[in-house]
Amino acid sequence: MMILLNFAHPLTPDHLQQIEALTGQKVERVVEVPSQIDPQQPLVPQVVALADAAGLSPAEWQTLPLLVNPPSLNFIAVTLLAELHGRCGYFPAHLRLRRVGVGEGDRVGEGNAFAYPGPPRYEVAEILDLQAVRDKARTRRNSPSEP
Repeated sequence: MMILLNFAHPLTPDHLQQIEALTGQKVERVVEVPSQIDPQQPLVPQVVALADAAGLSPAEWQTLPLLVNPPSLNFIAVTLLAELHGRCGYFPAHLRLRRVGVGEGDRVGEGNAFAYPGPPRYEVAEILDLQAVRDKARTRRNSPSEP
């Protein structure tokens, strides 16, 4: 079983089923952590507060199977990745979603006709094993790149 730390938009029951199918593990709980920041304030303390808001103990950070749905804003996501690596001692797996269908702001119809298509929809694209990416990258320090 795993703990899903969600720093992004809410996940649906379909998303959780897709995650369980991809990982072969049950999602024991989803920890929702809003990732709004104040762009006028220093970022690092705000990201530390986001990680703190997950409510995990030092032992839990290091021993629980974690899956992270990162914030959408890139500079929050990369800073959070560094913070989580420091707490866990490794890179936890990350969720990648991709947009499907049409979403808000997309015009549907012909001519002047407009049909509101609803909010954007996403599906689970893949689970990124960032620790494996890091470990493989270390083998490329002194040799040409291979995927």
